[in-house]
Amino acid sequence: MSPLICLVSPAHLASNPRLVKEADALKAAGYRVHVVCGRNYAPVDPFDAQIRSAASWTATVVDYTRSWRRLPSRTLHRLARRRLARKAAPTLDLAMRAQHPAQAALAAAARSIAADLYIGHTVAGLAAAALAARDRGVPYAFDAEDFHTAETDLSEQDGTERLALSTIERALLPGAAYTTAAAPLIARAYTETYGIPEPAVILNVFPMREAPFPPPDMARNDNAPRRFYWFSQTIGPGRGLESMVGVLAHLRTPSSLHLRGVTAPGFQEMLTQHARSSGYAGSLEFLPLAPSDQMAVLASTYDVGLSLEQTRPRNRDLCLTNKLFTYLLAGLPVACTPTSAQTDFARSLGDAALIIDLDHPEETARALDAFFADSGRLSRAAAAAWKAGQERFNWEHERGILLGLVAKALRGAAKES
Repeated sequence: MSPLICLVSPAHLASNPRLVKEADALKAAGYRVHVVCGRNYAPVDPFDAQIRSAASWTATVVDYTRSWRRLPSRTLHRLARRRLARKAAPTLDLAMRAQHPAQAALAAAARSIAADLYIGHTVAGLAAAALAARDRGVPYAFDAEDFHTAETDLSEQDGTERLALSTIERALLPGAAYTTAAAPLIARAYTETYGIPEPAVILNVFPMREAPFPPPDMARNDNAPRRFYWFSQTIGPGRGLESMVGVLAHLRTPSSLHLRGVTAPGFQEMLTQHARSSGYAGSLEFLPLAPSDQMAVLASTYDVGLSLEQTRPRNRDLCLTNKLFTYLLAGLPVACTPTSAQTDFARSLGDAALIIDLDHPEETARALDAFFADSGRLSRAAAAAWKAGQERFNWEHERGILLGLVAKALRGAAKES
């Protein structure tokens, strides 16, 4: 019988396409695969259901929505955080209980699966995978999708949160059979912080089957209005959208801005008012959330994809997001802000990418106007993006790294047994 791999994450399946790709790749390689995932955000439920119905692997869903039935676990979580705040050197057990309200449930679900290898996603997933693996006497691994101790404002500014995260990672990372990271600078940050061997980088790319077919027409009408596109699970403040509207207000080229996701309460009205007050005359369209495997096709009808990452919290300066690779797979040129990671990445893309600085809206608008005014430049950029997605930045290129690491971890475990 083939080895059983258990992937563990507190996130929804639809919120974690990286985990879904890994599960699909492992199953296609001949492994048995089970996923332990979370549920806490009802709008994503229909997309989770679609993924599970199409999957060739099995899943256990840990529900930690806010309800009276979940009150005991949330109460214990709050009490653990209070205790942790008073500890200079907390135990691993206390840190795990304080870090995530579903930690115990995730660990219990993972333990119930007699896996040969557990792979944790996020710090809560790492903790659950490690506990299950130790109970079963098998290896565990960790996929660092982000630099988690600096992933959010909370983890950077709240000493209790940061202590919980760092205590878990410091205790468990050295024992992992391997660690992977979603971007080169995230891998480097983990090595510098914990002294572990540098994680293997597996980029947030997507399968080529998700690319539009037939391929989109790369020719662009130089005189047509330019359609900017951005997507996320949630459309809300602090994502660079307000600043991007300020840039577009200075743009001489006719344009429109298209945003896909679940809009945070009141944000559509706020951004619309901000557009009016800033003098932006173009249209602003809010689009519904859609399944992750349709994102490249949906993006392909626009002109420029926006990746508006900020430098704070620190993780945003280090990461390379799903957006970048979705745009490339769609044949969409990328306009990205000058974070450390995106600046390095844009250099490797050549004509397919341009840097936009939201802190200097007038200067950025002039640069965009010059880009669009250069006859044929947008068409060349689209062709370069398509080539990059087809030849390099796709899951078919990256999945071999994962499969090699898994095979090596299982061989190592077999030798020890």
